Amino acid sequence: MESIYKVIELIGTSPNSWEEAAKNAVETAGKSLKNLRIAEAVEFDMKVEEGKVTAYRARVKVSFKYQE
Repeated sequence: MESIYKVIELIGTSPNSWEEAAKNAVETAGKSLKNLRIAEAVEFDMKVEEGKVTAYRARVKVSFKYQE
């Protein structure tokens, strides 16, 4: 039997690190999406206020098995 997967893009944030930002995105999505398969961190940036980094952001592509 063939499987079909859907891919969505999420942005996670963290005051501490990109890794934590990516983890936050995946774990939050996992609360409402079933059968998460792969997460790929594809882009990273930072929020800067008054010359200081105040937050890390990670753009993450997440795939999950499509079910009819």
